[in-house]
Parts: sequence; C-alpha cells; structure tokens
Amino acid sequence: MTPFDFTSNENLVITLDDILDDELLNTPEKPKKLTSSDRLERAFLEIVEFRRAEGRTPSSQTREIAERKLGARLDGFLANEAKAEAVKHLDEFYLLEAPEAPASIEDLLDSDELDDLLSDDSGILDVSDLPVLKRPGSAESVAQRVKAKDFEQFEQLFKTMHAELANGTFELRRFTGMDLIREGTFFVLNGVMCFVAEVGEKVDLVIGGESRKKQRLRLVFENGTESAMYDKSLQTRMYETQGQVLARTAHDASDILDADFESGHIYVLQSLSIDPVIANITDLHKIGFSTTSVEQRIKSAEKSPTYLMAPVKVLADYRLYNIKASWLEHLLHRVFAEVRLDLTQVNQKGRDYDPSEWFVVPLATINKAIAMIMSGEITDYIYDKALQDLVERSSSGS
Repeated sequence: MTPFDFTSNENLVITLDDILDDELLNTPEKPKKLTSSDRLERAFLEIVEFRRAEGRTPSSQTREIAERKLGARLDGFLANEAKAEAVKHLDEFYLLEAPEAPASIEDLLDSDELDDLLSDDSGILDVSDLPVLKRPGSAESVAQRVKAKDFEQFEQLFKTMHAELANGTFELRRFTGMDLIREGTFFVLNGVMCFVAEVGEKVDLVIGGESRKKQRLRLVFENGTESAMYDKSLQTRMYETQGQVLARTAHDASDILDADFESGHIYVLQSLSIDPVIANITDLHKIGFSTTSVEQRIKSAEKSPTYLMAPVKVLADYRLYNIKASWLEHLLHRVFAEVRLDLTQVNQKGRDYDPSEWFVVPLATINKAIAMIMSGEITDYIYDKALQDLVERSSSGS
C-alpha cells in the first residue's frame, strides 16, 4: 500500500483538521530573540556554574584559558555597577560582593591572597615555556631614562614654559601625529613635561623582515632625566598615554609650531690646547653665538685664532626660540667683561688677533647668567670676580 492509496481501507477517514495537525506542515516557532539582559544573565550563570563545579571563584590571572575568560568576565561585572545589579538576583555564591580593602599595608602583606600569589602553585609566574620576545634592533636601541648630564641648560626652558602655560601664552593640545615630533617641541608624557632637544639622522632598521626609517631623539624631561628613544617609539607612547603637545595659544594644531622659530645657538666651549699658556688657565671658556649647528661651526677650530688655534670641547649648547640669540650673546659678554681673556694671537696670515669671546669664569656661573637673562633677573645682578659668582648689585657696594 502506498501512502496515498486511501481506497484500500474503507474505514479510513481523513479530515481537514488531520491535515492541518500534520507536524510536517506545522511551521516551527522562531526562537525568541535574546535581549541584552538575557545575554548578561547567561554570561553570569556560566560563572556561577564554574563556582558550583570547582568550589572556587574563577581567576583572571590563571594560565587556564577557559577559567581566565570567566575570571575576566567576573572582573568586568565587579567593575560595572549597572551590570552587577542586573544579575544580582542570580548571585547565589555572593560573587559580586567586592572583598573588603585591607586597612593597612601590613594587612595587605599578611593576606592569604598575596601568599598564594607569591607561592605560585599555579605556575603563573613560570615563563620558561613562553616564547622569547624578540625586540627590534640591538641592545643599544632600547631607550632608558638616565640622568641628564647638562640639565642646567634646559631647566630654565621648563620654568619658562610652565610660566607661559600659566599666563595663557601656551596651551596643551592633543597629540596628533609624527609631524609634531621636531626639535624644539615640548610634550607632556605620563604627566611629565619633556623637550625634544635633538633629532638625529634617519637610520634604516630591519623590523619583522621589513626595513623602516627611524630617527633617534634626545628627549629631556623636567625631572632631570633624558632618554634616547626613537621618534616612532615616542609617537607610540604619546598615543598610548594620551600625551599632549604644548602649542602657542590661538594657533591651529596643523601649524602648531609655526609660531616658534629657532633664533640660533648660544654655546660654551672649552679649549683643548696643549699650549701651557692656555692649558693652565682654570675656567677658561668661550661664549659664542651661531645660527648653524655648533658642530659645524667648530669643524676647523684648530686653524682659527677665534678658537685659540686648537680643538675645542662643547660644554653647553643652548637652542633658543623666539629670542634674539645675538642679543643674548652680547649681554653675556657685557656681564663677564671684567674677566675677558687678555691674549693676542697670530692668525694664519701673520696678523695679530685678539680673541674676544673667551672669558675666565666657571661654567656653572655662565649657566646661571643665561637663566637669569631669560627670567629678567640679570638686571639686578653683577659678576663678582673674587667670588666667581653673580651677586646682587646692592650687596656688592655698587
């Protein structure tokens, strides 16, 4: 008998209701759409089931991926009051009750949780089987903070910038990209002001099999430290920490540095002459001005009477912005006029030459004078040759 041979059984009666009740013709009900509340409850119930099965709260620090996922989820509930409230009725193990904070550091050190962490029965601190992290470049490419050897050159710059922030001349802006990383720029990184003192030449580094160009920076921080990180590393750190750049007020971020111009360099040199007449003079320094780099300026020092016909060592290099550097140089020469070097040399053409930019004065006093000039205090001070220091005019008897 075929399924459709209805005539073979006279007593068989099929009604319309029978046909409509046939499960083959009934359309299955569509599953109910989950709401956000349903998802929250399901997610929390998985945590509850873990607590029931394991007898402990899932940890977000374990190396077991499944448990760590649940532990992180629980941390999320604890950090979000609204979500915790939405599933509180399912919390049969009081998982959403935050542990009481320790009353003192001693309580924290004596806590069982810290003992468990330090004992490391779970092996969470064992990294022996983890892959070795390969960092680009050599050990020298990893920038670390060190004490800035000539921080006195930059200290006044930071003081001036803080003053200009306070009076509204400058303001903090959002860091917008690599184009802002230039010599002379001030940033705020992790709450600390820093200054891009130097930008090195571009070098090729092979990272992940690809060649990339980077520039090494000299980054000086207001806390007296400096770093030699690459420009791209600074960019990454600025983005990660939501760092800021200091910009002149009323200028767009796109031309954030256009209001600043480098006036030149005030530099302080020490002679490396082996001539006893010069080598035996203590605290002999040249104070000069240059619109180009100091290294370029002193390239042929041993051939020039200006540099006492000998190589020189750069002790300080002040990069000045928005100030007439030549004016600053002349003012310094006036301050130390009493201790100007009195020496006549003969140049390559046989002519007498009196070097006019060499002074017998300690480097620390020169740095102090520059800072006072920048702050405007210098008008109340004069140089005392006997004390080798700047003293107030009233106390000098002048």
